[in-house]
Amino acid sequence: MEQLTVDYPKGLETAVSVTKNEFEAQIRLMAALKMFELGKLSSGKAARLADMPRVQFFEMCGRYQVPIVNYSAEEIESELSQDIAALRDYA
Repeated sequence: MEQLTVDYPKGLETAVSVTKNEFEAQIRLMAALKMFELGKLSSGKAARLADMPRVQFFEMCGRYQVPIVNYSAEEIESELSQDIAALRDYA
């Protein structure tokens, strides 16, 4: 593992009512969530950055309203069209 050091104002963790360890974990989680949201990290790598299992990371995505799946409008339209066609063929 690599290590990153981030300078922050003394007492900031107290200002947000968490311990130093909780503050550091939240910083890792926020970085992981944002990088995942932007497509910079896979869910597995983001979960590792956040130091949690992938299932728990997905739960955090829900809590912080980060979409797990990012489809473009065209991809959604294509999927729906295929599903509707399959339903018509089935009926």
